[in-house]
Order: sequence, then C-alpha cells, then structure tokens
Amino acid sequence: MVKGKEEEGAKYRDYFDFSEPLNRCSSHRLLALRRGEAEGILRITIFPDSEYCVEKLKHRFVKGRNEASQQVGDAVEDSFKRLLKPSIETEYANLSKTKADEEAIRVFAENLRQLLLAPPLGQKRVLGIDPGYRTGCKLVCLDAQGNLLHNETIYPNPPQNEKGKAAAKVSHLVATYAIDAIAIGNGTANCETEQFITNIRYDCKVQVFVVSENGASIYSASKIAREEFPEYDVTVRGAISIGRRLMDPLAELVKIDPKSIGVGQYQHDVDQSSLKKSLDQTVESCVNLVGVNVNTASKHLLTYISGLGPTLAQNIVNYRAEHGPFKSRRELMKVPRMGEKAFEQSAGFLRIPNGNNPLDNSAVHPESYKIVEQMAKDLGCSVEELITNKELKRS
Repeated sequence: MVKGKEEEGAKYRDYFDFSEPLNRCSSHRLLALRRGEAEGILRITIFPDSEYCVEKLKHRFVKGRNEASQQVGDAVEDSFKRLLKPSIETEYANLSKTKADEEAIRVFAENLRQLLLAPPLGQKRVLGIDPGYRTGCKLVCLDAQGNLLHNETIYPNPPQNEKGKAAAKVSHLVATYAIDAIAIGNGTANCETEQFITNIRYDCKVQVFVVSENGASIYSASKIAREEFPEYDVTVRGAISIGRRLMDPLAELVKIDPKSIGVGQYQHDVDQSSLKKSLDQTVESCVNLVGVNVNTASKHLLTYISGLGPTLAQNIVNYRAEHGPFKSRRELMKVPRMGEKAFEQSAGFLRIPNGNNPLDNSAVHPESYKIVEQMAKDLGCSVEELITNKELKRS
C-alpha cells in the first residue's frame, strides 16, 4: 500500500498487507491488485525466492572451492541481483497479466453467450416498463413483431405516488393492446414497480418478467436507436429495448457493444483488442448457432451472419422493403451484391418461415436439399413430414 492512501483506497483494504504465491493468485484478484496499482493506491512487487535461485545458479556454475570459484560465486550473486531478478520479475508480471486477461475474457465471453442464448418469449405482445421515481415509469406497448404501438409515462412511485391512476392506465393498456406479458427493467425502482404491477387485477392472464436493462441507456442514445426511432427520446427507446429483450434477447442485444451489457469484471483492465475479438466472435457464434428470420431480422442482426457485412445486410433489408418477404432462400440471389460465395456462406443461417420449401426454415444448407429430399422419398413421406415427425427422423 502507498503510504497516506488508506482512506482514499478503502475499497482495497483487503490488499494492504496481501501476499500470496503467484501461481495461486486468481485472475480476478490479480486484476484487482493491478487496478489498485494503476490508481496509485497499491504497490505490487513480484519476486522470486532469491536464496533458492542463487543456490541453484551456484550449483550449476561454481565447480570448485578455490579463490576463482569464490569470484564466480560472487559474480553469480551480483548478476542475479542486478540483472536476472528484475528480468524475472518483469517477465512473470507480464505472463501473469496475460493469463489473468485470458481467464477474465473467457468468463466474460461465456456469460455473454448465456445471456444471448437465453430462451426468448417469442412473438408476444409486450408492455415494456423502464421504472423510475421522480421521472416516472416509461411505458411502451409493442406488437408481436416488436413494433411500437403506444408510449406514455405513469407515476406510481414516490414522490407522486399516483398508484390508483397508474393502475387504471396499465389495466387499460393491457386490455386495449391485448398485452400477453409485461417486461420490467431491473434498474432504479424496479422492486417497487414490480410489486405495483403484480398487484393489479387484469381481465386476462398476463405474465410479468424482470429484465436486465444493462446497456439499455447505451442503446437508447446510439446511432442505431436514432435510426430506428428518430422521433422519440432516449427514455422511450430504453423502454422499447427492455420490452424487446424479453421477446428476443439475441436480436436486441446484438445492437449493443458487448462490453456495455455488464456481464464481466474488469473489462477495462484486460487487453482491449483481445476482449473485443473474443466478444465479437461470441456474438457471431451465437447468431449463427440460432439462425435468423431473414424476413424480420434487422440490419444489425444480419451483419453478424457469416458471409454478410453491413452493406449486404442493408441491401437485404432494402430488397425486403421493396419486394416484400422472401419466399425462398434462392431468392436471396436477387439481392444486389449477393454473390455465390456470400450465398454459400450465409444461406444455412437464414431462415424463411412459411416459405416455398420447408427446408428454407431449417439448418439444412441448400446444397444438401437433394439429400433430404431423397431421404423423404425413400421413407415414402414428404419433406415437411420428415422435418416435423420425430419417429421418421429416427428411421
């Protein structure tokens, strides 16, 4: 600990007199120590066992017991003290930092994967709520495709405490827009808001969920949000993001920088290029594992599909807007700049529900359609029956 920093560095109190073998020091502890050092609170020293190291070096280089051997022994001690020891300390400091970074990034990526692959509620009508006190709770009503139908603000919490008026409004919105589920952000006033919402009597069954709102404020002020909802302010965009996260976490969270989602520790202390590479690969892997509905996916979601980039993703959205929903995967070849190679890489990850070919809504690549068709023919059934019938698939 740096003398005189006791009060300023109170959060590092556990490390003021800390000592531990380097190979036993966990990654999160090492990163905490290094952050304390960077803030000028802690002073870290990594040192080898000098006595043991000198003994080993002498055993290797000192071969006799005469005066010349004594000089060699003195040289060994001096070289270790002035040259080897500082070099060892620097090398192991760098190696331990690299190892700690790798472990922290691995944990971050795994947490992100679990969040992205969380089960979606699906295409349901959702009431999204961004809770608050003084500024009220922002409400948004979304249709089954996530489009905004209505937005307003209620004040059920202190200081206004307009519970009766707010309850009547929520009940009216649920009935008017046939709401299936309510998503409440887990930020400020979420407990009070959840209790308020669950105490309301509805005319139909309505599920209530608390949704992580980490990164929602980042999204609401982003270029992506301004493009999607240019006429609404950041509070409305944030509530929309909360509602959409319940419907489809993956589709919504890909719009946010993974570092802003809040599923890792010390993300600002690890190597930033390695962190970005790992998180981008995780997002891309998740998107391609699940696949996307090419007729509803946003440009930002399509960008993560293998073989597609920002330009081609935008071209798909533009073509869809001009010509209507895609009826088959092969129709993607009509999209400007969609070449054979890009189609080959992306087609297997793009789904077309209710298309001309049931295989277009599966993970089967168009190159393998003939194989599946032959399998169905051999079993005396249609391709659609083969896809949906578990007994046939076991045959």
